Amino acid sequence: MRDRVTELELIRASVHEGPDPEATEKQHAKGKLTARERLDVLLDSGSFAEIEAFRRHRATGFGLERRRPHTDGVVAGWGRVHGRDVVVYAHDFRMFGGALGEAHAEKIHKVMDIAEAAGVPLISLNDGAGARIQEGVTALAGYGGIFQRNVRMSGVIPQISVMLGPCAGGAAYSPALTDFVFMVQDTAQMFITGPDVVRAVTGEDISQNDLGGAGVHGTLSGVAGFVYPDEVSCLEDVRYLLSLLPGNNQELPPTVDGADPPDRLNEVLLDLVPADPAQAYDMSEVIREIVDDGEFFEFHAGWAGNLIVGLARLDGQVTGIVANQPSNLAGVLDIKASEKGARFIQMCDAFNIPLISLVDVPGFLPGADQEHGGIIRHGAKLLYAYCAASVPRIQVIVRKAYGGAYIVMDSRSIGADLSFAWPTNEIAVMGAEGAANVVFRREIASAEDPAAQRALRVEEYRRTLMHPYYAAERGLVDDVIDPRRTRVTLIGALALLRAKHAAAPQRKHGNPPM
Repeated sequence: MRDRVTELELIRASVHEGPDPEATEKQHAKGKLTARERLDVLLDSGSFAEIEAFRRHRATGFGLERRRPHTDGVVAGWGRVHGRDVVVYAHDFRMFGGALGEAHAEKIHKVMDIAEAAGVPLISLNDGAGARIQEGVTALAGYGGIFQRNVRMSGVIPQISVMLGPCAGGAAYSPALTDFVFMVQDTAQMFITGPDVVRAVTGEDISQNDLGGAGVHGTLSGVAGFVYPDEVSCLEDVRYLLSLLPGNNQELPPTVDGADPPDRLNEVLLDLVPADPAQAYDMSEVIREIVDDGEFFEFHAGWAGNLIVGLARLDGQVTGIVANQPSNLAGVLDIKASEKGARFIQMCDAFNIPLISLVDVPGFLPGADQEHGGIIRHGAKLLYAYCAASVPRIQVIVRKAYGGAYIVMDSRSIGADLSFAWPTNEIAVMGAEGAANVVFRREIASAEDPAAQRALRVEEYRRTLMHPYYAAERGLVDDVIDPRRTRVTLIGALALLRAKHAAAPQRKHGNPPM
């Protein structure tokens, strides 16, 4: 027995060391950690339990029978983050470039099934070149099994994809099906077809980073929600995100006892937000003033900046925040902002995270580009997500809320549980100037002094239909609150709605505007 145990220890040490010191040096030279080094950063010290460390492929041909390293290029198992269980797998680029073969895929399938059965988050550390070409269609079938599990577990357990190297083809589709995508600048890329194929088909010469780097997916495509300069800071924020999420859809997010008093008043808000609806300000400063300790974990910070989404805590309770950003495109809703908001709202609803909407929106962005790009369909995604959400939903109208955008930003009419407004609120079909031009068009045109008549009618419309208490008088706003009491009001409302339960209609599933 002692001899066998000694043999086991030697083999295990060889597995942990990896295939070739030179391959490890090449990985480090690119600014990348090895799979096991990444796990050391991600997981609590000493908590990783590996499965199938001795797994080898059984493929033959093209020299594969002479290359059968243990693990088959993926390290898989479970561990803990902040003392809570997670399941994880990490591609090892030093073996077959992290490419997926039959044995490799079966290991991933196994840990995915374990994550689903245990009801714990699944984290993938991606650094693979796609399907292993030498294994043919069996490699493709392996990806199919991953995709099917991604979809089956969607909304059941949190799925986090961390992009740490080049990921092409099927290796890019699985992250797109998960809840959160993290990317590291310069070293991580995602694309369906690489630069060589693009060059052969279209004649376009483009680099990997320009085609599918973190900058592209963090600012243009919106595929990546989080972008970082290095792997360590990236993995540390994965740990932080996990501290804000429940283990599965049957649990509530973890609460903490914070030092920020729940009755703290927000004096600075009186000076931070201008009363003039045309004057810009930074809504992120409003958010950080309201939430616990000023900590706000923003999603998609580099994409669709006219809408802010992210997670924070209020009196220790995790809360999702959706807010218009007046300092970017005046806070209008457009195609990208609608998609960004809809995706975030669906995630919060799936994992029992209450929603707070801070509204200061002039409407939807007009223009032929938006109309031809499908603003109707994309805007409907945001509307659908809000209407379908069954978690506690609270609306705060900070200043203006015009037209259809007011309805879409979680108004009472589409199911918000509570709606509050600051005394600077203006809720109307459109701004007073635009409304006067439509309603009194002929009268203004025929007046001796059109400018004076227009100013008179603008003021009349504003005084009659846009005063701060018009919506409250009609029950569309539950209360007009002192901005200094915004934090206190929201914490009280969240405490009331904590046990909210909404019965779902009997149907197979909805048919949202995809």
